[in-house]
Amino acid sequence: MKVATIILRILLGLVFLIFGLNKLHTFFPTGPMPTGAAGTFIGVMIATKYFAIIGFLEALGGLFLVGNRFVPLGLMILAPIIVNIFLTGLLMDNHGIPMAGAVTAVWLFLFWRYKNNFMPLFESKAKTIDA
Repeated sequence: MKVATIILRILLGLVFLIFGLNKLHTFFPTGPMPTGAAGTFIGVMIATKYFAIIGFLEALGGLFLVGNRFVPLGLMILAPIIVNIFLTGLLMDNHGIPMAGAVTAVWLFLFWRYKNNFMPLFESKAKTIDA
């Protein structure tokens, strides 16, 4: 299980590091823009530079996973991005569902493997730091 965790952590990290950097500076051909709602959605994100911010956060989260430093923080940075990818694939562009599902499954596996780091988030009463 430990080997699977390392392999999947590095794989997920590389996916987000490479594709996040690609959003900042295109080095892979992107192909045609999707049509319909997905095209409009992506077009607005590109025009407002929102895509660049997402690319930076993807690269940062991926770097944390690949570097094996701040892994829980990297998983938390990537969580809303993965939800967005999954929902965009589900609601706007059905071609992205298999990849979105795979990325979601890997993220859930890693979340489960690092669950001890996230347990304080699920406590019903928050603890404060007394100065």
